[in-house]
Amino acid sequence: MTIEKKADQQTFEEAMKKLESIVQELENGDLPLEQAMEKFEEGIQLSKFCSGKLDETERKITVLLQDQDGRTVEKPFLDEAEEK
Repeated sequence: MTIEKKADQQTFEEAMKKLESIVQELENGDLPLEQAMEKFEEGIQLSKFCSGKLDETERKITVLLQDQDGRTVEKPFLDEAEEK
């Protein structure tokens, strides 16, 4: 297995965990400039990936909430604990 998964093979959760790790490394300030730039670039790519996944999920939810006439119906999101 390779050290890093390709972007299309990783999950949102894996990308977020890696992004959080990169942010921590950059905040520590212990990296040489070149390595910090590589981490920053990787972080930007992960951020774009996560943003895209969130946008995709939002579009899917919108489609699921459309009524029979194709209008989007707003419904509050309740978790299982609130529904009972």
